Amino acid sequence: MNLSDFGRFSDPALLILSSLADGPKHGYGMLGDIESMAGIHLGPGTLYGALTRLENAGLIKSLPAEDRRRPYELTVKGAAALHEQLSLLQRLATTGLKRLAAA
Repeated sequence: MNLSDFGRFSDPALLILSSLADGPKHGYGMLGDIESMAGIHLGPGTLYGALTRLENAGLIKSLPAEDRRRPYELTVKGAAALHEQLSLLQRLATTGLKRLAAA
């Protein structure tokens, strides 16, 4: 699955999958992790809408609730999609930086 299938929601999806790459987190934990990792503040509506889409696509799965918080974890399919997307972004960044240096 290509994250571009999420259209304008691909950026939150990429941030969420990246956050979950080092282990399960609940929504509030993801918000803090994304802010510290990328300097991007996601609103709760954006986060939970993207979580629903990612879960429906089989890229993440919810775990049993801890207190009132429901953690999520990356699935094998989600890890593969994240790897594919990050590899593409890495190639793009490398090429763009080389072109800038040559200009």
